[in-house]
Amino acid sequence: MATQHPTTTIPSLKDRLPKLEPRRKRPSPSNPLPLPETPSLPSPPDTSSYSFQVPTRRILSVRDHDLFLSSPTYNLVLAFVFGLSDAVVDIPISDIRSNDECSPAVQSILSILDEAEALVEATPPDDSIESRFGNKIFRTFLDKAKAASPAWHQKLGLTSQEAVAEVETYLNHAFGNRTRIDYGSGHELNFIIWLLCLYQLRILDKSDFKALVLKVFTRYLELMRTIQSTYYLEPAGSHGVWGLDDYQFLPFLFGASQLLHHPFITPLAIHQELTLEEFGRDYMYLGQVSFVNSTKTVKGLRWHSPMLDDISSAKSWNKIEGGMRRMFVAEVLRKLPVMQHFLFGSLVPAVEGMSTESELGVSNEEEEVEGGGVVVEHDGVKHVHNASSWGDCCGIKVPSAIAAAQAAKKNGAGETLRRIPFD
Repeated sequence: MATQHPTTTIPSLKDRLPKLEPRRKRPSPSNPLPLPETPSLPSPPDTSSYSFQVPTRRILSVRDHDLFLSSPTYNLVLAFVFGLSDAVVDIPISDIRSNDECSPAVQSILSILDEAEALVEATPPDDSIESRFGNKIFRTFLDKAKAASPAWHQKLGLTSQEAVAEVETYLNHAFGNRTRIDYGSGHELNFIIWLLCLYQLRILDKSDFKALVLKVFTRYLELMRTIQSTYYLEPAGSHGVWGLDDYQFLPFLFGASQLLHHPFITPLAIHQELTLEEFGRDYMYLGQVSFVNSTKTVKGLRWHSPMLDDISSAKSWNKIEGGMRRMFVAEVLRKLPVMQHFLFGSLVPAVEGMSTESELGVSNEEEEVEGGGVVVEHDGVKHVHNASSWGDCCGIKVPSAIAAAQAAKKNGAGETLRRIPFD
């Protein structure tokens, strides 16, 4: 009789193995800074009874700056800048094919910028002194621009000398600082405030906003690149490679709005030379990156512009556009070293309680020394402090990157950029 072996059953491992569950997605870190919304832009005031005044600095202390940040003027500036940005969402520069599509006021502004560039061409730099710092002939150009300014503003329909004296101050300060021969985001802001004054005087209208960005501001950018490369303007308060750009900020804000919902150009496209070459003329963000690349002596955004390189890892232009809004508030309007140079008149008014230059014995913008004057308090004693973006009194001079690049070419470096050894 055969021996029967007990049957062995294979244990079910299904009940013993842990249940597989999809890994929970970690929430992305939230930005502690709220996304600035676009405030409502107030209608232009009735200026028939206005007492126009030459703009002066009024942010001369931390208290003055705090008063500004809680004032209607702060909201006015924010509404105008963000309103310009909102006007070009998903719109390339080529959307306006010719100047004939613009209003007469916009055409007059473009003509003024053309005449300003003609003054640059008629005022060549002094090449007898080779320096990577500002060329002093820049001051001659500023003198010529200031002399031409009244006639320029007559083109815009301004007949009151008092009104011209107020409005032209912003344009005269939009080309750079006469004393320091430098240029930065504060001067760029002066140009925008000049346009804001023209809006306040009803020379410009909301319907002009798209053209102001796509035609006027891009023309201003071209002019400033010519001025920077001609006179080697130093970056105003630059932090070197750790800044977004040596000179400009708004091309990145307006440019991010242009690309907000683009179907195929992604943030990483700034590393693709063919994309920059093909679309740089249509989108300010790409055009500015291309210009930054052309002014450096080393190859690679991660070496000469690490902030732009970091930003390119964002998943969408929506993230970048929101970040640019936050940066404009945090790094321009809320930065005392930038806003200490902001000018207030009747069209862009200061609020009651803000200091005046005469009260504090501070020289005006054109006569100031390196860094400008801000009142600080130390051990209970107030004194005027020469502020700079570095937070000290030294006013560190930063040479022009454009000058360095051109010097490298003169010395036989050729057209190609120097590569970092471990790139």
